[in-house]
Amino acid sequence: MPAQLPIYEIEKAIVDSLSASHRLVLRAPTGSGKSTQVPRMLLRHGILDAGQAVILQPRRLAARLLSARVARELGVELGREVGYQVRFENVTSASTRIKFETEGILLRQMIQDPELHGIQAILFDEFHERHLYGDVTLARALDIQESTRPDLLIVVMSATLDAGALARYLHPCRVLSSEGRTFPVSIEYLSRRAGAGSPPVWDLAADAFARHAEGDVLVFMPGGYEIQRTIEAIRGKSESKGYLLLPLHGELPPRDQDAAVARYEQPKVVVATNVAETSITIDGVRVVIDSGLARIPRYDPNRGINTLLVERISRSSAEQRAGRAGRTAPGKCVRLWSEAEHAERQAQELPEIKRLDLAEVVLTLKAAGVEDLRRFRWLEAPAETALSNAEELLHDLGALESNAITPLGRRMLAFPVHPRYSRMLLAAEEYECVYHACLVAAVTQGRDLLIRKSGKDAESVRADLFGDRGSSDFWILMSAWTYAAKNQFRMDVLRQAGIHGVTARQVGPLLEQFVRIAKQEGLDAEPRAIREEALQKCILIGFSDRVARRMDDATSRCELVHGRRGVLAKESVVRDSALVVAAEVQEVGGRQGEVSTILSLATAIEKEWLRELFPKEVRSELRVEFDTATRRVQAFDELHFRDLTIDSGSVDPPSDAAARVLAEEVLAGRLPIPKWDHGVDQWILRLNLLSEWCPDLQLPPILEADRRHLLEQLC
Repeated sequence: MPAQLPIYEIEKAIVDSLSASHRLVLRAPTGSGKSTQVPRMLLRHGILDAGQAVILQPRRLAARLLSARVARELGVELGREVGYQVRFENVTSASTRIKFETEGILLRQMIQDPELHGIQAILFDEFHERHLYGDVTLARALDIQESTRPDLLIVVMSATLDAGALARYLHPCRVLSSEGRTFPVSIEYLSRRAGAGSPPVWDLAADAFARHAEGDVLVFMPGGYEIQRTIEAIRGKSESKGYLLLPLHGELPPRDQDAAVARYEQPKVVVATNVAETSITIDGVRVVIDSGLARIPRYDPNRGINTLLVERISRSSAEQRAGRAGRTAPGKCVRLWSEAEHAERQAQELPEIKRLDLAEVVLTLKAAGVEDLRRFRWLEAPAETALSNAEELLHDLGALESNAITPLGRRMLAFPVHPRYSRMLLAAEEYECVYHACLVAAVTQGRDLLIRKSGKDAESVRADLFGDRGSSDFWILMSAWTYAAKNQFRMDVLRQAGIHGVTARQVGPLLEQFVRIAKQEGLDAEPRAIREEALQKCILIGFSDRVARRMDDATSRCELVHGRRGVLAKESVVRDSALVVAAEVQEVGGRQGEVSTILSLATAIEKEWLRELFPKEVRSELRVEFDTATRRVQAFDELHFRDLTIDSGSVDPPSDAAARVLAEEVLAGRLPIPKWDHGVDQWILRLNLLSEWCPDLQLPPILEADRRHLLEQLC
């Protein structure tokens, strides 16, 4: 029963604290019941009579599962008194009193309704994970509480956090702790470091399961692929007989997610991502097998969105995972790395504010009226370069002007995507290709739709199945998804075509959502035949800071805007184009620490389009230089887009410009002038000394500027 959960030991203290102070820091271990029971306490004690409680979750899966659990405990239908809202999904109603939602949702709501009408309490759950939108939403909530909503309750909850530092940030506030009830967990490490010859991590996990299978087992893996391989490896062990083997990650259908956290008569093995680390409780686990890996959110410059990269987890996260084995009885945690490696891991994860792209959140803050981001009440301020880069991009997109949000920038916020894609979607109205732009956005929001293949055979198969339109790599992705949809997403067909099945299924709902928002914004989003040029221009508008020019015809080396360089991907259909815009700019590590910058998801563009779309940022410039090989002055008529040269042609150098260049070479000592010898220099020296020592002679000196002028005239 919920009343037996440890959090109820401090129920009176929670209610009394919120009655006396509207800010509370609540520290309680995983499994204590804080996520599901604190909102119920507020409801039961009448604290929510004036509105609803919003519980912010860092993950969509957690928001859905926690809301379902609270609704089940209260005996109500999900979506009525208890509901949830995540990106692209809203299961709430006018009667919802307890609402679980992901962090970015509330920040956007603060723009539309700065006083947060109908919200009485905001609960920041699992705050120790320090998600970007959690930090920013907390800061905005404090501003609102101090200005227009002094009655607003703010509760920050976490299993492990620096309560002292947070209390100073929230001052004045109350701090409460629940010790919970946990049993001892023994830790086992690998005897040696993992190396090049080590078995795959899923085989290590299967071996650990075979040695320690007892009761329910929870295995942590970084993603869906590793989870599937782990389940297959465990199924091959005789010890798995009688066990249910269940995956748990955010890409699964809701039915499969529910199955992983359900209770069964027979023992089960749940193989999960780090969603099971804190937010989700899986009862009955006696053994935890930890890969020590997770997909850590970082900024991925290749798509202009945030992504998850497989990395080693911190020691703090490892402790969280181990604690899952000690909920109901003494347990065991098997870590698939050595004890020496454990000591080398970071103590805690770096906060997202320090490692994610800030463009979307900066645009949101500007829309909320934050004028000076450097004086914003950050819990932990981001790097200056990160803020500057975000502002530079938003200026490029037309969303900011003089660091203030523009009307266009406000319209861009209607779409819950990175500003690059929202700018592209708005541009599509003028070019009558909104539906296709929505599809472009949909096929790029998740993981790669196509399995990366190389070679002429792969290119031939791709062209046969998806066509060979040479204007943009996006046509290949869109055709691949259309092919998958026509084949009802059959796994055998998708596998043969090199299409990721899970990603393909996710595109359809995203497309519907983008089309619906576009129509709400007054855009014509009906599917129709379009000119390829129309979509190319829209992509250019959204990714104008990634315009690239091929440096030569023999290779795919490119120069990009803002002084970057890269190589066009081998599989790109536009690798012969002189000018492209790349939606992906990805750094790839090579041998001996080399790093290559690969440009992919490219679209061919024309220089005339840059003149048409960005007239103020395209300029002509005459470049005159001395060629040391031919010892002649050369001149080039160049066309620049921002700081990138997009075209250059040789012309005859103007005589005055040529003279200046030659004079510079003479002054630098690299080019002698016949008959300007030591005797001439000595004559100038004597003249200058007479001018200084005998002013009555009124001789004008030959200064450096005069010398330069004389040389230019001679040249």
